[in-house]
Amino acid sequence: MTKPQDKNTNISKLTKKLTHLRNLSNLLDNAILIPGTSYRIGIDPIIGLIPGAGDYLGTALSAYIVIQAALMGASKPTLSKMALNIILDTLVGTVPILGDFVDVTWKANTKNLELLEENLHLTQPRKTTDWLYIILLIIIIFLVLAATTALFLFLLQLIWRLINHQ
Repeated sequence: MTKPQDKNTNISKLTKKLTHLRNLSNLLDNAILIPGTSYRIGIDPIIGLIPGAGDYLGTALSAYIVIQAALMGASKPTLSKMALNIILDTLVGTVPILGDFVDVTWKANTKNLELLEENLHLTQPRKTTDWLYIILLIIIIFLVLAATTALFLFLLQLIWRLINHQ
């Protein structure tokens, strides 16, 4: 039987983890106030500007939130929605200009934190974590990122060849 103090300790740990994820999400999506406006951006779109590694680092930080959500007992449908938010952000984020706009406005990490909070509020957290499911989600996220990177490099090479042949 669970003692009341054990339950309070678990709630305290959950609250602490949720605060940590809220802070990370805020840093990634809303940390910087744009002067003269009420609009905020985070470091995620700035990280994304780093050639090569930027998109991978941003995706890794977003995936970390999904992993932590799984450890906190989020349901599979919630985790799937969170992964889909990251995948959409990744896919659209690779399109020049549109991708930069989406990086600033989509705020996948904020959406994911809202999904997690709603899930934890509405349902009892699961006691066990389905690691195979989590690993599969993370692999899919990074495969989409790798595929978009490969497509971008292919198109860049194609454009380069077209320019050099004229």
